[in-house]
Amino acid sequence: MTHFTTEGFDADLVLIGGGIMSATFGAMLADLRPDWRIVVLERGDALAEESSGPWNNAGTGHTGYCELNYMPDPADAAKPLHMVEQFALTRRWWDRLVAQGRLDGEFLHTTPHLDVVFGDRDVEYLRRRFDTLHRHPEFAAMEYTQDPAVIADWAPLVMAGRTGAGEALGPMAATRHPGGTDVDFGALTRGLTAIITEAGGEVRFGHEVRRVKRSLAGWTVRGRNADGRFEIRTRRVFVGAGGMALRLLQSARIPEVRGYAVLPVGAAFLRCSDPDVAHRLDGKVYGQAAIGAPPMSVPHLDRRYVDGADHLMFGPYATFSTKLLKRGRLTDFFTTVRPGNLHVIAAAGLQNLALVRYLISELLAGKRKKFAQLQRFYPDADPGQWELIAAGQRAQLVTPDRRRIGVLQQGTELVSGADGTIAGLLGASPGASTAVPIMVDLLDRWGIEAPSFATATEPADPLRAG
Repeated sequence: MTHFTTEGFDADLVLIGGGIMSATFGAMLADLRPDWRIVVLERGDALAEESSGPWNNAGTGHTGYCELNYMPDPADAAKPLHMVEQFALTRRWWDRLVAQGRLDGEFLHTTPHLDVVFGDRDVEYLRRRFDTLHRHPEFAAMEYTQDPAVIADWAPLVMAGRTGAGEALGPMAATRHPGGTDVDFGALTRGLTAIITEAGGEVRFGHEVRRVKRSLAGWTVRGRNADGRFEIRTRRVFVGAGGMALRLLQSARIPEVRGYAVLPVGAAFLRCSDPDVAHRLDGKVYGQAAIGAPPMSVPHLDRRYVDGADHLMFGPYATFSTKLLKRGRLTDFFTTVRPGNLHVIAAAGLQNLALVRYLISELLAGKRKKFAQLQRFYPDADPGQWELIAAGQRAQLVTPDRRRIGVLQQGTELVSGADGTIAGLLGASPGASTAVPIMVDLLDRWGIEAPSFATATEPADPLRAG
């Protein structure tokens, strides 16, 4: 058992999970509340081993430049405008930490964000989307073309191997924004966690939290480590445990998560680490999901910069497991099922039969079919240069709804207890890119004055071009 302090608490704040969410919140509070004792509990033996790891996500700094699934109506720019505003806030904070020498800017690289689509239907959609976005200052640098020669200049790897020219290639169109980013969220997580420990905080690896229980004037966090059981008493708790966040918030018995549920959705990517191939793509190329496929299935070919080297990743390919973490247990999903959310899960499933069919087709797809999807983006791809890797496991959020009973949510949701002592983050993409505005929101809910960067209006400048 952990020895309690004279005040009866071992910590002022316990952060559950060693990923980007906990690291962001902890680094902010290290400045705002330097007198707080912050403890990070991570079940693994290293930081950022789940969704924050560089091979467990696409590394896209989500700004709405290329994410077609966030703008199904090409006349409605609300979601992309909100995303670019959120990421601008995120960049301001990162920029300040880099300028202060507290964060190494190598985690972020400027890289163009592109869309390439084929066929009359998608060409018309992309043209209308561009017309809508381009009138806004945040998207003024975006370019549009239907000229194969221009597309070849923007993305030569994508056009190499396509026969013919002009009409012989069939209808195609592309947009390009030069101000996109590639982010190594694993490196960023480690950098932000160092800010926590330099301020006196503590990271404990090999600590798997099983339960969060309300205690007198605070919370008791219980779990297991190499020595057996552990127990920590804390004034406040933030649950940044990815797919297991709902289970822990349920154990805390806060009414704010009643009826909530999660559905496990895994992913895999094809990866190429041949530098001669990777250097032929300057940017991240997104496409349009196939007709009938869910928005989360949008294919993309990404140039990644990880551990000092360039790589290409293509995907995602859906996988299925009842695990809620990549290194989780097959029983994970079932531990979140309650009598109060069974009907919510059932309703969401019935309303998303296209997703069910898509998942089944993806699971049945063999290597040849998977590679054919890559060749739509990169016709000259050599199978010998690509390997299939497992990415992070996601927990897609399902929320109760009076009219529809259960709604499958796209994105993330911050849940905070009414007394301002416990909170957690549920859902999936684009969570990592929006970590900073989410935590600013949480500071406000907990009655803590937001840092000065949150009200600044200066634009974000690239940390590093490359």
